[in-house]
Amino acid sequence: MAAAKKIVQTPLVCHGHTRPIVELQFSPVTPDGIFLASASKDGQPMLRNGETGDWVGTFQGHKGAVWSCVLNDAAVVAATGSADFTARVWNATTGDELHQFQHKHIVRSVSFARGDAAWRLCTGGAEKLLRIYDLQRPDAAPTGEWGAEGQLSKAQDNIRVTHWIGDNQLLLVSYLDKPNVDVWDVRMGEVARSLGSQGTVTSIEVTPCGRYIVTADGKQVDFRDAASFDLVKSHACEGYEVESASFAPERGRFVTGGSDMWVRLHDFETGQELEVCKGHHGPVHNVRFAPGGATYASGSEDGTIRIWRTDFAAEAAAAAAAAANGDAAAAAEDGLG
Repeated sequence: MAAAKKIVQTPLVCHGHTRPIVELQFSPVTPDGIFLASASKDGQPMLRNGETGDWVGTFQGHKGAVWSCVLNDAAVVAATGSADFTARVWNATTGDELHQFQHKHIVRSVSFARGDAAWRLCTGGAEKLLRIYDLQRPDAAPTGEWGAEGQLSKAQDNIRVTHWIGDNQLLLVSYLDKPNVDVWDVRMGEVARSLGSQGTVTSIEVTPCGRYIVTADGKQVDFRDAASFDLVKSHACEGYEVESASFAPERGRFVTGGSDMWVRLHDFETGQELEVCKGHHGPVHNVRFAPGGATYASGSEDGTIRIWRTDFAAEAAAAAAAAANGDAAAAAEDGLG
């Protein structure tokens, strides 16, 4: 008897970028659906339909690589950070530029505060400085409760990633060439504590439910309680350098991407590899689950975004079993005929 042919998942492939994808972010569910923002070294940040991958628009104006592209909770405002030394804020509906904030060096990260405080925008990059802008007063110097200078105390290295947490009073910050994640208290303007890592942390995610902090540091994926910062689980990644990770608590799954060009789906409790998704032609720099966890997106050095189904393997196995049962029933019926 011939072995059953393995069914391989075919993702939705989103073309349009011409250089590596360096950041992806899904919006929450909005009245108009789910949206997916992408940052690329081609300098053309894009907005897509998060379910179909269809192109919605491009935010045009940057003169250098775009390292970060994010949406506010309502997905009506976008922000980008670029190698042209600017952070820019856009109307995500029309694509018009609303504000431009000049910096003295590359802006690697932009991040909106969440919820009702989404008018606060944090920037960080090669200046080793965190700045928080009030988008309700965009012409004012960046301000904060720590003082009138408009920025927190100098960071220890070039800033790679920033992410709001703790009712928008805390910032998670990782660096280009330094391990660990610093937790900055924006009320005091200084580091409150550090979260350990084995290597440089290249990815930080706070799950949409707000319960978990997920980090990837090349060797492993760590899951922490977002309230206490206690380590909940840690899964080592063998055979490749993991660059990005995302977690869907409602499905008990996490996904990783990294140096070997493959995207891997894992069981959260055991770390077991459930599916290996192949198709990218370069390292995978970013992975993110869509709201609800039914799909996840991957962005690669090859300039493409791919959207994968989380339950594909289980659905394929169920379909194969149903087909086999149908064939068996048909054969039995033929035998009785």
